Amino acid sequence: MNEPTAADRRRWARYLVEERAEARVYRELAGRRDGEERDILLALAEAEGRHEAHWLDLLGAEPQRLPAPSVGSRALGWMARRFGSIFVLALAQNAEGRSPYADDPHATAQMAADERVHREVVRGLAARGRRRLSGTFRAAVFGANDGLVSNLALVMGIGATGVAPQFVLFSGIAGLLAGALSMGAGEYVSVRSQRELLDATEPSDYADAVLPDLDLNANELALVYRTRGMSEADAAVRARRVIEASHRSEPAPITGPIEASGADHEVVGSAVGAATSSFLFFASGAIIPVLPWIFGLSGIAAVVVALTLVGLALLATGAMVGLLSGAPPLRRGLRQLAIGFGAAVVTYVLGLLFQV
Repeated sequence: MNEPTAADRRRWARYLVEERAEARVYRELAGRRDGEERDILLALAEAEGRHEAHWLDLLGAEPQRLPAPSVGSRALGWMARRFGSIFVLALAQNAEGRSPYADDPHATAQMAADERVHREVVRGLAARGRRRLSGTFRAAVFGANDGLVSNLALVMGIGATGVAPQFVLFSGIAGLLAGALSMGAGEYVSVRSQRELLDATEPSDYADAVLPDLDLNANELALVYRTRGMSEADAAVRARRVIEASHRSEPAPITGPIEASGADHEVVGSAVGAATSSFLFFASGAIIPVLPWIFGLSGIAAVVVALTLVGLALLATGAMVGLLSGAPPLRRGLRQLAIGFGAAVVTYVLGLLFQV
């Protein structure tokens, strides 16, 4: 290998610093976990330590001066020390996906492969939190976004007709209350209905009491297991085993622990929690477009302030969704912004056209 240049050594030093920062993040997160998750995070930190040793070996010794970690690494470390939340894992997933090792000739193929695997490991850890958040978080984000967009469109459309500022304000407050109540009620009915449908599909113990009375060689219990996706042969074996156990007076319910796990219920979330978060987040989103009129602004000044505040909020909610889903936050934020402003422009133009 050629003699390393000054640029090479600076790059290696930067890699060294970043590997140490990532290892610290994983150790900080491990300190807030237990069991399997803690072991996985510590294993990731150990792997980052191997990469650190590689760059230190190329440098020959610890450099007298090291560059500061990147802003992203420092922010990630700060969040890991204080929160240890799913947001940190989502950011770490994105960071692992941006590894430059695949294009650096001084990084080994094993290191590049490690980074790709690390991204999947972190994604798997983050997925557990995403599943726990999915029901209530979905209602919260959609509630806030609907409040922002619908009330912005409402006040823009009414404001464009030239009515008095007080009328715009009252219309905005009415839209907030009506929308929040509608969103809360709709979310409660939606989630409650979904949970009831899941309850109806869950295996039950309805037939457990009659198992000892079934004929070992002529019964329909195997059909139960076939309806649950088992092959004919596997269903027959399972049915025979259950009936034999029941004849020996051993506990042998039709439903096993895996079949009655209730994991789908966890994903759907609580109906009350979804409704409450939907109501509150719709209201918190819908109040933002009305703030300029609440504080006495009117005309173009109120419109500009409302658009600015809502634009920032749409960028934030879009970025948060992107972050938690592992997608680029900026792209998701800009998408939310385009949708929200598009709806506002349409209603504003309609208000100008009809003036009613």
